[in-house]
Amino acid sequence: MPPKAANMRPGKPAKVPKKKPATPFAVKPIGAFYVFFIANLLAALYAPIQDCDETFNYWEPTHYLSHGYGLQTWEYSPDYAIRSWLYIILHGLVGNFRRLLPFSTKVGEFYFIRYILAFVCAISQTMLFRVVNNTLNPRIALFFLMAMVFSPGMFHASASFLPSSFAMYTTMFGMAQFMNWRGGLKTAQGIFCFALGGILGWPFAMALSAPFLFEEVVFACLSSKDAFIETILRFIRGIVSGLIVLVFEFVVSGFFYKTLVLVPFNIVWYNIFSEPGKGPEIYGTEPWHFYIRNLLLNFNIWFILACAALPLFTLQKLLSRSAQANTVTGLRSIIFMTPFYMWLAIFSFQPHKEERFMYPAYPCLALNGAMSLHIILAAFGQSDPKTLVGKIPAKLKLLIVSFVMIGSIDLGIARIYGIYSAYSAPLKIYEPLQTVGSYGDSICFGKEWYRFPSSYHLPKNMRAKFVKSEFSGLLPGEFSEAKTGFGHWSGAWLTPPGMNDQNIEDMGKYTDIRACDFLVDTYYPGSNSSVLEPHYVKDLENWEQVYCAPFLDASRTHILGRIIWVPDWPIIPEEYRRRWGEHCLLKKKVAK
Repeated sequence: MPPKAANMRPGKPAKVPKKKPATPFAVKPIGAFYVFFIANLLAALYAPIQDCDETFNYWEPTHYLSHGYGLQTWEYSPDYAIRSWLYIILHGLVGNFRRLLPFSTKVGEFYFIRYILAFVCAISQTMLFRVVNNTLNPRIALFFLMAMVFSPGMFHASASFLPSSFAMYTTMFGMAQFMNWRGGLKTAQGIFCFALGGILGWPFAMALSAPFLFEEVVFACLSSKDAFIETILRFIRGIVSGLIVLVFEFVVSGFFYKTLVLVPFNIVWYNIFSEPGKGPEIYGTEPWHFYIRNLLLNFNIWFILACAALPLFTLQKLLSRSAQANTVTGLRSIIFMTPFYMWLAIFSFQPHKEERFMYPAYPCLALNGAMSLHIILAAFGQSDPKTLVGKIPAKLKLLIVSFVMIGSIDLGIARIYGIYSAYSAPLKIYEPLQTVGSYGDSICFGKEWYRFPSSYHLPKNMRAKFVKSEFSGLLPGEFSEAKTGFGHWSGAWLTPPGMNDQNIEDMGKYTDIRACDFLVDTYYPGSNSSVLEPHYVKDLENWEQVYCAPFLDASRTHILGRIIWVPDWPIIPEEYRRRWGEHCLLKKKVAK
């Protein structure tokens, strides 16, 4: 475009239009990365393992690949094959890399994998942060950062070894691609990111891409013929890249299972089309409002803001003339808000509910909450004295906003520390095994079987075993360690005995307690014992305490003490104080 006539002066060169300055950042991307990474590292170091699925379905198979033994669930039986070995291998390679570095230990491998997960999560968060800043508003990006860093939900999800956490990472990568129109549309890259998360992680997470794909289709239909054809080509490139990932998954899992298997298809089939008496519902169901209560605990005010985003945006468009200026921007904002509502609605109506099922939508929640808060502050910041809001002194407005935000941060930190202080004992009690244990010892678990962190915490080739308790479901078995004539990792394809998808107990999974060298048990003062669940901690005749750590007695603690950290100070009423038990590592006494 030629310069304007006004700039064409005799004897002087025409003024070149200045390049549009880059969008300013409330926080520079590198600074945001450091903040995200530090928060995620703290989670990697201190977050308890909340879900035994993380231990038995992911840490144990990874340990098997790296060290040749580990516990095996029915999901890894070739008869069912609903877990991806490619996903496990990626983490196993990270752990094996740590073995090449000095001072390698199995616990070191465990935390190194967590550190890498924290790093990948921080990269994905920073990418989405940058795009939100450039596409929406620097203030929205800042609020997004706050929601991600100070929420207990992200403390759980950021460094968890779970497919839903992996899908959360790829959701952020995918959203960043779809939202960023600078330099051209990135449909293919967005499809690839969501496909990667769905194929290697959790297939259902691909549904989060639906609003963005819908946006692409709508604008393609409203554009020229050439633009429509280009859209189709971008879709094809994205689908082909996803199919390439699927081929890798097919080959790798097929190699381990020694059968032709599409793991993502098996996952979908099991969760949606299982026969009565099978499927996820046999592991428990929850009411429709389960996720509402859970997200209120894990995101407090951010969840409320996320739910209010679309209504507030609609009001803003209806009441503000300036907000009606750009229809495309308005439609895009609605698209950005939709994934959270869609995900929450779909999973609220599923009978079987777990906290980790919300992980892929956590970035969507944080984005909705940030957009909602931005809208509120824009309205609250009006200075027109003719309006009610404009009559409120600026300092009072600042005080109100600061009180709410600082209160939200305090609640988040109080819950994070409350969870750590209450439930971190299972990650602490195994350290003495380095000195008091012997090569090949058996560490037994009764009623506390689901608190076992992983075989990475057992040194000297020690093995986890189970003794009978009141639990009457199916416990994990052990990967076969057969080698001669079976090749490498034979446990991945040899059909294990006693496995089923109906949670039917298999007595072959139990060990006689007389064969146990160590035992892990929890004692709560005032609790009742039974024949199958005696108070082993108090059985001083047969067991001696090696190491005990405090463990919250949830049944005797007020709901406030279960939700957040409550200090044990004299000024705190007795009824609100936390009650404690002991999570203990016990050693069998040698008969004299």
